[in-house]
Amino acid sequence: MAEVLDIAALRTFTSISDCGGFHRAAAAIGLSQSAVSQHVRRLEKAVGRPLVERDGRGMRFTPEGETLLAEARKILAAHDEALVRLGRAERDSGTIVVGSTEHAADRILPAITSVLQQRYPVHGVRFRIDRSARLNDGLDRGNIDVAVFLGDSRERDSASAGALPLSWFSAPSWRMPAGGTPIPVVVIDNPCTIRRRALETLADHGLPAAVVVEAAYLAGVMNAIRGGLGVGLLADVGPPPEGLRRRDDLPPVPPELLHLRARTEAPPRLAEVTAAAVRDLLATRV
Repeated sequence: MAEVLDIAALRTFTSISDCGGFHRAAAAIGLSQSAVSQHVRRLEKAVGRPLVERDGRGMRFTPEGETLLAEARKILAAHDEALVRLGRAERDSGTIVVGSTEHAADRILPAITSVLQQRYPVHGVRFRIDRSARLNDGLDRGNIDVAVFLGDSRERDSASAGALPLSWFSAPSWRMPAGGTPIPVVVIDNPCTIRRRALETLADHGLPAAVVVEAAYLAGVMNAIRGGLGVGLLADVGPPPEGLRRRDDLPPVPPELLHLRARTEAPPRLAEVTAAAVRDLLATRV
């Protein structure tokens, strides 16, 4: 019998990322730290691989953990929406739903969580990771309270949330091809703003490029880069992702504007509070 990913364990797993560790996640979701650890072990048994590992006094996700984290957010969003459509659940009016595109979500969402928990202590916080178009649809339907996204903003009620730094990354052992050989590039499949920016930048500088990997999710892009299959253009907020290094031998790419929208009936000042949290995070880039 195939292994099953437990919904409760997946919620705990995403909380570890959103809250920045086991202890904070346990406090946020009302479980003991041992129960949080048990949920992670349950998922590791189902996946057959370690999902977290020690990093000094803290922890970090393994590549398989990062992949599961991306999948877990989508599974939970689909699960919860299905229950609402089937009339088996109602949207919790006490929960603030924050939407984000995948790029830099692992940095942006924990920062937003911390600020929202302080500003709206009686509300829970839940996330929706998706493409920009679907996030805007969710805002229009009232399924999302506030969203931060990349790409062209065609909505009049959107506001700026700062600019997301972008850098080229590769595996430490990766070397640039010689003799005019096309540069192998790893990208998210279309439509993707950062994919477009990467290929346009190389073309503008007369550098031939070839897409060697297209992934549906950011975790797949990062795993392919770690495997030495090519270079990728990624959000550059905080320290480099585990197992990757910045490349200074490729053309620089200007930051990409981040847009923010909140639904009309969202909690008071939610857009301003969220935008301020994102700007503060970007200002602390190292």
